[in-house]
Amino acid sequence: MLKHDQTLADLRSINASNGRLSWIGIRPKHQQGMIMPEKAILLENKGIEGDHIAKGSSRKRQVTLIQEEHLPIVSKLVNSNTVYPQLLRRNLVVGGINLLALKSERFSIGECVLEGTGLCHPCSRMEEALGTGGYNAMRGHGGITAIVIRGGTIALHDSVVLLTE
Repeated sequence: MLKHDQTLADLRSINASNGRLSWIGIRPKHQQGMIMPEKAILLENKGIEGDHIAKGSSRKRQVTLIQEEHLPIVSKLVNSNTVYPQLLRRNLVVGGINLLALKSERFSIGECVLEGTGLCHPCSRMEEALGTGGYNAMRGHGGITAIVIRGGTIALHDSVVLLTE
């Protein structure tokens, strides 16, 4: 129930439920296919072990996440029966929690802690991956980027929890 003394910050810290990790993708080399393991290791201040991004020095885009509930929407927008996560080039698919609620916030996945750093906008490769209109279909559905604050192992079905102070 809404209380009159609740601030927007208070409301941003409340979710109907925790989320869950439903897919993991690692791209060993830039513009290469993805490996889809059931577990992965997140490296503090680097990204996902084995992913080409973790070899670089990207401070704000170490891990990319997309909303599971958006996949059917993107699919409909490109007139396809199914859009598979590996086509979208994101590392993690999360369901059951609004990813935008994690932007600029710290959250946990399994034993790891990440911090949302911004929106993950689509690139022009979405036309190639999804066909005509792929770029526009992904606009507003691209997910978020994050950095790894505390590394460790993540696995499919791990809880995704907004951390509050």
